[in-house]
Amino acid sequence: MSSRQDTLGPVQRIVVKVGTGLLTDTKGALEKARIGRICAQIAELSTTGREVVLVSSGAIAAGMGHLGMLERPKNLPVLQAAAAIGQGKLMSIYDAIFSSFRVQVAQLLLTHDDLKNRDRHLNARNTLRVLLARAIVPIINENDTVAVDEIKFGDNDRLAALTATLIDADLLVILSHVEGLLDAEGRVVTVVPKITSEIGQLAGDTDRATSIGGMASKIEAAKIVTRAGIPMIIASGERDGVLADLLSGQDQGTFFLPQNAKLASRKRWIAFFQRPAGRVIVDDGAARALRENGKSLLAKGVVSAQGTFGKGELVSICDKNRVEFARGLAKVGNGDLKTATGVVVHRDDLVIL
Repeated sequence: MSSRQDTLGPVQRIVVKVGTGLLTDTKGALEKARIGRICAQIAELSTTGREVVLVSSGAIAAGMGHLGMLERPKNLPVLQAAAAIGQGKLMSIYDAIFSSFRVQVAQLLLTHDDLKNRDRHLNARNTLRVLLARAIVPIINENDTVAVDEIKFGDNDRLAALTATLIDADLLVILSHVEGLLDAEGRVVTVVPKITSEIGQLAGDTDRATSIGGMASKIEAAKIVTRAGIPMIIASGERDGVLADLLSGQDQGTFFLPQNAKLASRKRWIAFFQRPAGRVIVDDGAARALRENGKSLLAKGVVSAQGTFGKGELVSICDKNRVEFARGLAKVGNGDLKTATGVVVHRDDLVIL
């Protein structure tokens, strides 16, 4: 039995992300027949006992069509207006299609701020768990009608990865109009055991007028979920029955293997759901103590600090080459670092990336 079959055999809770490029035709209009085929596959999984969350792009594209736009707006108020129009239209389509399969759906619109705040983070997780326990398919999108750069996820690939991490999913599937990650010769990379710099160099941006992201954002999503202990697959959503084929272990798309140990919920929240307020540069001894021995970061191991951060805020922890290898909640603000003598980041508040 292959490692893919071993990993996917017990999968019960799945996050499926569909991008704008998959949901729209070459003119940017929603392609209802393809949306219907994707919904049919998700409905089949849901009605046979699996828990499925759908992270869907397409709202802005739907609004663009109504407003007669051919390219994604760059002006924020116009983009948010397109999202406001498109969200209702897209959800109406999903509701009608899933209803034909006797599957209920629910809509959640999120911003990064919703998941950064610990209480709201837990509320969102609990809401999703209740919906899934009742065999309802949550449909999630970024709340583009109110989101600004400071509270945006950036793209729905990242939102899908954070959603999978939030609910402790067994698998994230990103369906796209491409077959998977391609190597330099244009062949699909079937398995990625570890995301290296060479893998990152294979990624490119999207060329779709209605979309953002591209393969680069999918690789970033894979970094999040695999570190959290969750496998991920990038595959073509244009293939009929692709979800069933993937779950049966067929070698379609690109399969990103998870790291061995799953992070606990709070550690995931520290590692992925906040943006660092600053960064701390540490010496080789401190880096080794954190990476290899699971120690706390002590003041004596700090070489320098950058940015302005206070007690309790998230900091990026970097080696002497300025390469980030950990994140944690500071017990000391940057203004007090020079006189500090004890713990700067406790190991309970620290995650090795």
